[in-house]
Amino acid sequence: MYANKVIKKLPSKMLFITTALLTNSSFNNSATAATSSAIAANIAANGTIISVVNSPAISVNSERQQELLHLLRQDCGSCHGMTLKGGLGPALLPADLANKPAEFLAVTILQGRPGTAMPPWNAFLSPIEARWLAQQLLDGVSK
Repeated sequence: MYANKVIKKLPSKMLFITTALLTNSSFNNSATAATSSAIAANIAANGTIISVVNSPAISVNSERQQELLHLLRQDCGSCHGMTLKGGLGPALLPADLANKPAEFLAVTILQGRPGTAMPPWNAFLSPIEARWLAQQLLDGVSK
């Protein structure tokens, strides 16, 4: 019975994966093209995506980096605190995220957290950009 539930969930998850890959390849970013083969999606036994991007060499051009950091400070900061020490949402400091893989954080950024105030950002960010932001959070966002 449980297997039937998982199988029913797979087609929509696979559609998401295909959409993410196509969307990713359509972005005009050299890092996106260079790492499009690094896009991977692992589906856990419960049918949820646990990894969107699995590549050690994630890069985003410098102009987009500045835009992403602005988004992080302003939009994410409105819930997670302007200094990322927490607020409505949890703290996003390296010590608070130390036990969370970048891929997990990227999926959280892209898909949000159902039942919480965390919205999905996949309409505004590519998987590569979400992974880059996640890595910045883990490394400690420079001021």
